[in-house]
Amino acid sequence: MRYSLFSRFRGTLIGALLGANLAKSGEQTPQAVSEIGKLMLLGTESLISLGKLDLDDWKQRQQKELPNFNISQNMTTEIILATLPVALFFHDNLPKLRLHLLSTAQLWGDDPVVRDGILAVGYAIALSCSEKLDPQTLIPQIISFVGETPTSLPKKLLQVHNLLTKHLGLEKAKVELSTEDKISSAIAIAFYCFLSTLEDYRLSVLRAMHQQTRLLPSPIIGAIAGALSGAYNSTAGIPTQWKVLHSSAHNSTGILVNYLQMLELTDALLTVWSGVYNLSLHPQQLPQEGYIILDKQNSFSVFAAPRVIRSR
Repeated sequence: MRYSLFSRFRGTLIGALLGANLAKSGEQTPQAVSEIGKLMLLGTESLISLGKLDLDDWKQRQQKELPNFNISQNMTTEIILATLPVALFFHDNLPKLRLHLLSTAQLWGDDPVVRDGILAVGYAIALSCSEKLDPQTLIPQIISFVGETPTSLPKKLLQVHNLLTKHLGLEKAKVELSTEDKISSAIAIAFYCFLSTLEDYRLSVLRAMHQQTRLLPSPIIGAIAGALSGAYNSTAGIPTQWKVLHSSAHNSTGILVNYLQMLELTDALLTVWSGVYNLSLHPQQLPQEGYIILDKQNSFSVFAAPRVIRSR
């Protein structure tokens, strides 16, 4: 394995955070963007607590922590970022991944372009986590995964594929991909920035950062490119100085407010996915036999191979 799954999980969410911070626009209020980050954290907490996707639980957590939250017209694309934990948690099961991403898309409305964007980004991240991402075939695979749709996103992504095949530059790509369909254009440009600099997280995000336009004045292009490249290159590919610069827990300018909390939850998400059972959450489900139980520092954990005791 080229990179550990641990570093890919972290790379995805840290990559999205840093991409959003570096590409943020003054026209998007920090409070609005931070709320999307909070949704991401709430969804992660729900997955960790229940070991499965429960949209009702996620919604209840949202109503408790963000009672006044509303998706504005300028924030719809950021919903793609809120679904990243779902993409990570179900990366190893593509049918379930598609089903749960579609369900999550409906939690805050069902904009068809945002829905297709969620599927496209989630699928690419799943392939990176499984080390199955082939840049030569990724776009056709994504189009197949999205399926029949009335949106222009598959056509935009096919343009990205053709641009990369012809080795055309960023300026040419920007001209061809920028249309009145703002969301599809933003997602397509993010994929172009990622795939055209596949092995370089820093360059992918910097190129995406300069593509923020008046058509879509939000950090979504940088955030998506950052998530895609972070999943592919893991934390090893993210510049250390960037991580240090944006690691303050009081940094309220980006997609997430509490950076350290995000790291802890990301690690816990991988723990639950991998089959490490937190007995303190479900003491009544203590097995009588068949498992090895370790007592360390007054805590119990049950360990098993992946897919053995995961409840989803």
